Amino acid sequence: MAYLLVVSLIWAASFSLIKTYLVTVPPDVVNGIRLFLTLGVFAPFLRRVEARKAAVLMAIGAIQFGAMYYFYTRSFGTLKAYEAALATIMTPLYVTLLDDALEKRFRLPFLACAVLAAAGTALCLGVLTLGLGALGTGSAKGLLLIQAANLCFASGQVWYRRAMDGESRLSNPQAFAWCAVGAALVALLAAAPVVLEQGFPALTGVQMTVLVYLGAIASGLCFFLWNVGARRVNTGVLAVMNNLKIPLAMLVALVVFGERAAWLRLTLGLAVIFMALGLATRIEGKPRPA
Repeated sequence: MAYLLVVSLIWAASFSLIKTYLVTVPPDVVNGIRLFLTLGVFAPFLRRVEARKAAVLMAIGAIQFGAMYYFYTRSFGTLKAYEAALATIMTPLYVTLLDDALEKRFRLPFLACAVLAAAGTALCLGVLTLGLGALGTGSAKGLLLIQAANLCFASGQVWYRRAMDGESRLSNPQAFAWCAVGAALVALLAAAPVVLEQGFPALTGVQMTVLVYLGAIASGLCFFLWNVGARRVNTGVLAVMNNLKIPLAMLVALVVFGERAAWLRLTLGLAVIFMALGLATRIEGKPRPA
């Protein structure tokens, strides 16, 4: 769980960095650069593996990271900030339901922890005070795009756990290198039309520094640690941790970047999420060596 917590803290800071320094850069270009840099970080770990295994790992990366970014960035033009955040908090539910579907069983305790985590995040965002009508004000297309992104990220981490179960010949860095290949291919294909039409954007030194950080750390190291951490916890803990980054990002925005939000609401929401996390750790789950 330590890996997932560290990643959540790093991702929390990344939201504000993108909003502050990269708002003028086309999102597809940002995604292409950061995932290409991620591939560069893990390229030294690429090893010849069975073609089927390489294809599976590339597909995981293409879906979990490449397609996830593709859908996620396209939702911003049609949704308000709170609507996008509201739709994003569904990821824990997808993690538990997908894992149960693949295991061909239903585990209500894990689902309950996921629902509790979603409720805590909604409380942080103030969504609970808006009522159920909040979703109705958003663009149907935007909400569907966010759900597609959520499903991509959830399915990728669940699939990676299953793909690496019992794997003794391939280390996590070697496996993730193939995931990075798939992710970079999708992101570069999405960025190509933008670059061909508009040209490569002129980037300042600060923007390049932020992109290097995002590619090497926020996407590279963090996506790797997230998938490794996902193998070491039960499904309930993994589901809850998927939402911790949202209130932590709000906390970073408040403390570091001076933004405003309701401290009481944020504190109560975080308390609910950590309660869900505590409950999830007490549920017996299938051990997964990593």
